[in-house]
Amino acid sequence: MIPEGRYYDIGDGLRIHAHERGAGDRAVVFVHGSGPGASGYSNFAENLEYFAARGYRALAPDSLGYGLSSKPTDANYTLAYFNDGLRRYLDAAEVERCTLVGNSMGGAMCVRFALDHPDRVDKLILMAPGGMEPRERYMEMRGIRRMLKAVFSGQLTLDSMRRVFELQVYDPSTAPDAVIADRVEMARLQPLRVFETMAVPNLEDQITGLACPILVFWGQNDEFCPVSGATKFAERCKDTRVVTFTECGHWVMVERPAAFNRLSCDFLDGEL
Repeated sequence: MIPEGRYYDIGDGLRIHAHERGAGDRAVVFVHGSGPGASGYSNFAENLEYFAARGYRALAPDSLGYGLSSKPTDANYTLAYFNDGLRRYLDAAEVERCTLVGNSMGGAMCVRFALDHPDRVDKLILMAPGGMEPRERYMEMRGIRRMLKAVFSGQLTLDSMRRVFELQVYDPSTAPDAVIADRVEMARLQPLRVFETMAVPNLEDQITGLACPILVFWGQNDEFCPVSGATKFAERCKDTRVVTFTECGHWVMVERPAAFNRLSCDFLDGEL
């Protein structure tokens, strides 16, 4: 089980759980992706301390429906619902402006949030963000199909989660059994409705409206979000840097933590 961090009441009887490191007015908010058992800590445990050591206030909340945050069984888990929870969390944590860091579905959340609230987002760091293809294209991806099979099988097990992670990362050793076991335990807390109602719209035609500087990471061996999305950001967005890695899957920040941490902080410090 992931360690407990801090809880914030965000209204309507809901709470957001978050892990936080560092202090100060330079906030970096890490927004995790989807999948059974996902949480801010499981996605970004390798990154928070580094950012804090570079002088940033690093925050990794669990989205509603995930981790140790509230999981209402009557909610529709749309991108708008997730982002309403994120906005309320930022308000509760007294974060007026920040850099948003998001992977997969969390990347789509960050893109949508920056479009809706440009006054609150200084920069974007995205790792294989969702929302860059039609839904049908994602359903063709091996990782997505295997993840959905595990979720809706009726009994998520250590073996079925391990099979998902065989496609999540290029080298399975970067996701050890202890991490996978934690994900299984967290997944057992999630109502199936999280996945039954989840809806991420196609945002590719809207990214031209992003006004802030952007850094995008993508693994060439991503089995969840097509790497063609990297080119879309490079071609359509202003003030954008795109980094791709060979022999890397869907989890750049876990599979290439040293490069991700250093390049991200260089970007934040204006050195990239």
